[in-house]
Amino acid sequence: MLSRIHPIAGTIGLLTILTFWTSTVVTELSGSKDAIIAVKQAIPWALPILVLALAATGGTGFRLGGKSTMPAIVAKKRRMPFIAGNGLLVLIPSAITLAVLAGRDEFGPLFYSVQALELVAGAVNIVLMSLNIRDGLRITGRFRSPDQVTSNATVGSDESQG
Repeated sequence: MLSRIHPIAGTIGLLTILTFWTSTVVTELSGSKDAIIAVKQAIPWALPILVLALAATGGTGFRLGGKSTMPAIVAKKRRMPFIAGNGLLVLIPSAITLAVLAGRDEFGPLFYSVQALELVAGAVNIVLMSLNIRDGLRITGRFRSPDQVTSNATVGSDESQG
């Protein structure tokens, strides 16, 4: 059961952050104040989905990984505190602050400073979570590493020449 919950929760978490980040960038580039306000005020309502997905991902991941010394599992465990800390200490407070500021129509230096911080922190989490998904796919054999692809291609070409 954990092996099913873990990838689903991780994917939901990544897609949620990706949706927040993309929506923010698109609305900022469109320049529509109404769209920016709508996005900034909608994001906090979806935060429980993100928090639950990340908690489920972290909890199931630590249970599945156990005390493994497999490098991919160790790497995933090492990234998780950064992902969680970034989410709890930067992304959630930023989302709430931006929702309040947008609701007050306060689009000054504070809004754009927090917005910049949120976009950078979100991008960091997107990268770290993507790396964890990649490593998870490699662990389960659903995705081969470049070394495996190269060695398989080499073996295949040796056999065809022989």
